[in-house]
Amino acid sequence: MKRILIPAGGAILATGLLAAGLAGSAQANSDVAKDNMATTAANAKAIAEFWAENNGAALKAAKESNVWDKSDVAKLQTKGGYSSDTKPGSTAPIGEEKKTTAKVQNVNLPKTIGKVFFVNGKGEKKWCSATSLQSKYRNLVATAGHCVYDTGSNSDVMSKWVFVPGYYQGKAPWGIYVGKTAYTHYDFDVYEDYDRDYAFVTVYNGVSIGNGTTKKVTKAEWDKFQGVKDAKDEEITASEYQKCKDLNGGETPDCWAKANTTEDLVGPDYKGAIKVLKEVSKEQFDAAPNGEKNGARANRATVTENVTESQYKSYDGPGYRKIDAKGNFTITHYFLKYWVKKTSSVKYYRTTFFIVEGYVKDAGRLGDNVGGQGFAWNQPTGKYVRVFGYPAAPHPDGNKNYTGVTPKWCYGKTTKKLVGSAAKKIEEHVALKCAMTEGADGGPWLYKYSNAKRLGYVNGVTSTFNDQDGNGRVDYISSPYFDGETNTVYKAAASNWSGKIV
Repeated sequence: MKRILIPAGGAILATGLLAAGLAGSAQANSDVAKDNMATTAANAKAIAEFWAENNGAALKAAKESNVWDKSDVAKLQTKGGYSSDTKPGSTAPIGEEKKTTAKVQNVNLPKTIGKVFFVNGKGEKKWCSATSLQSKYRNLVATAGHCVYDTGSNSDVMSKWVFVPGYYQGKAPWGIYVGKTAYTHYDFDVYEDYDRDYAFVTVYNGVSIGNGTTKKVTKAEWDKFQGVKDAKDEEITASEYQKCKDLNGGETPDCWAKANTTEDLVGPDYKGAIKVLKEVSKEQFDAAPNGEKNGARANRATVTENVTESQYKSYDGPGYRKIDAKGNFTITHYFLKYWVKKTSSVKYYRTTFFIVEGYVKDAGRLGDNVGGQGFAWNQPTGKYVRVFGYPAAPHPDGNKNYTGVTPKWCYGKTTKKLVGSAAKKIEEHVALKCAMTEGADGGPWLYKYSNAKRLGYVNGVTSTFNDQDGNGRVDYISSPYFDGETNTVYKAAASNWSGKIV
């Protein structure tokens, strides 16, 4: 067991998340650091939609986590190592609380594994590996700490964090589970100590996204609705426009007129005068008065629309492009309103407003859908484990076709070797001979894994990738040693309910 101590006089030297950790809910006299992720159901719903929209385009665009560069890949050392702080212990997997583990030889992938997706401090879409874990409310995910905290940019928890079990090419067969609260060891939260590079995240009930029922609504209902919606403009005749105005008592949001030029300016009292919109740049919009000017009574209006990423990138009009706080791609159009003569240059439109009901549906609790692995701590090395993950980085030896599309596994005995990385304060890792690369980080190390039941005990998570023989190729991976303090963090996370999104 290792503890990071504060030197005499109280001065401390720490990198990364020191300020964030001290400002959060973690306390210096506790092993547990707790940080909020999606704080409301509405926020969680927006995050799920961000990843699922356009047939999972954001999921497909994500790349493997790349916090480890070549300078981090070091040769393992055999001195030192971990020390147990309590007796060995374990918590049984979901459904195996009163059963024993059977031994079989075939290898079956566990249903519990998947990918966690997030947006880092640079705005990049990334992913790591993870697994569902036993907990009181069946809502817990285990992964690496660096797949939850943005140590690369020294910022807070990763943005838009979700877990997708069974992920495959943009598909979420068991739903998308949005992170609610991240639990880590205080030493990782504050000091970025990679001997504590693990995290347990409570997740909301999963959601399945797609289909739904399209419903035509009024403009007021459309504005109020927070889900998926659409609006379509249809060109109509001048007489249809006039009927629309008469029916609704004047100017309405449903029917409107537009002009590319405004040479025929008149006042509102001019017989047959038409109020039209002319799109302008933001600079012209800001310079125009929002009231009368030369009898034309010009005023202003804005319309913000959500667009796809490709529409956002290809847009070259006068509107203002922005990615909002929820990660939506938006374009704000700026209009000046004028009274003009009724001429052939004026075009008339009717806008129809739609909402999509039932687009986001509750998928239930994570553990009910895919099960959950057990948890073990203070286990000795030299025990066989199966490690699962989604490696994606190219491997130098040329025969490991890692794509990140499907999960891979390694099998062998753990060893009490250390990773030589002083910058990451590593002194107590355990290692396994395995050639998996980045993308597999966060993946579970399963002790006593039953291939028949696809269940075992999480006794580590992949943290580092290492070169033991010095040939520039990854041949060992390592995990923090799971001790009694790890169990304390796990128990704190495992007893908290998350709730539903919809």
